[in-house]
Amino acid sequence: MMLPDLSLANAGAPTCALESFRRRIPVSARLAGVRLLVAFLSTLGCFVRAPGLNVSMAEGGTLISVDYEIFGKVQGVFFRKYTQTEGKKLGLVGWVQNTDEGTVQGQVQGPISKVRHMQEWLETKGSPKSHIDRASFSNEKVILKLDYSDFQIVK
Repeated sequence: MMLPDLSLANAGAPTCALESFRRRIPVSARLAGVRLLVAFLSTLGCFVRAPGLNVSMAEGGTLISVDYEIFGKVQGVFFRKYTQTEGKKLGLVGWVQNTDEGTVQGQVQGPISKVRHMQEWLETKGSPKSHIDRASFSNEKVILKLDYSDFQIVK
């Protein structure tokens, strides 16, 4: 069975029969579908870059929220302050707090690429005097708007 040629020809136009179908779907609907697909695949740990769609459109337009808990020597080492600073530097919103179990927990919200960067920072870097054993991320979901206006330290 021959598959249609889905490669992009001059000016980015598809060379298959899907072109007439694509013309009937508004660009905004196609972009919404791509954003939904990117958000879904990102929850699986995948990174997708759709042809003809720049990264800022794919990731900057989709907001996500993720809860986290960090285990290790993360209390008494300015972990919350460094987390707040890193979150603000990335333009993210959310909160961070110490727990009674000796961990640090919180929630981070923002564009997918920025949240992914923050997750890596939480998992591997933290504050200079911290020692991270592991990081747990949960309740990841696509959101339509940010629930917070800043990144706060909760006492």
